[in-house]
Amino acid sequence: MTSPIAVAIVDDDALVRLGLATMLGGLPDIEVVGEAADGAEAAALVAERAPDVVLMDLHMPSVDGLAATAAIRRGPRPPQVIMLTAFDADENVLAALRAGAGGFVTKHTPPQQIVEAIRRASAGEPVLSPDALSGLIRQVAAPVRHDERRRARDLLDRLTGQERAVAAGVAQGRTNAQIAADLYISVASVKLHISRALAKLGVENRTLLALLVHDAR
Repeated sequence: MTSPIAVAIVDDDALVRLGLATMLGGLPDIEVVGEAADGAEAAALVAERAPDVVLMDLHMPSVDGLAATAAIRRGPRPPQVIMLTAFDADENVLAALRAGAGGFVTKHTPPQQIVEAIRRASAGEPVLSPDALSGLIRQVAAPVRHDERRRARDLLDRLTGQERAVAAGVAQGRTNAQIAADLYISVASVKLHISRALAKLGVENRTLLALLVHDAR
């Protein structure tokens, strides 16, 4: 029997934590293994409970979600981090993604979509939808400087043609199954190409891979 997805909740609002824990508590494939009220407590919580996924509030006093995510992602066997924010175009979301967050959802996202985001993050799938990713880049990303674009293009030149095609699909917010169908290859091949691309480019997750593809345009 497959173990449930272990989830930790980090938010300074006790009502938000309670709401999320209550929502997730009745699901057979998800288990809430711990909660923290501040980013300063997040690293200790992760070390103690070893969650698969962390729901991380972006804006918290003392240590915010951005700093907490960066610290968690530097640790051994880091969990996937899903940022929680009140706004679709929060100016700090892009920085959080670059710090290693696997994606983000807004706090007004319907419960079933939050549950699906957790499941997808645990499986290594993108949490950002195509609209969310394009909207995020359009609204909060500053224009890419020439040197940043050149660096991104030089990095992508390390990839094979198939790896670049898979990377382009990731940048469009496509799932592994959708990319496989687009390119007429197996899902296993998509996963292999993504793993090789991440290793060659020195990035930690598919969201950072998507942002690199954006920077190269």
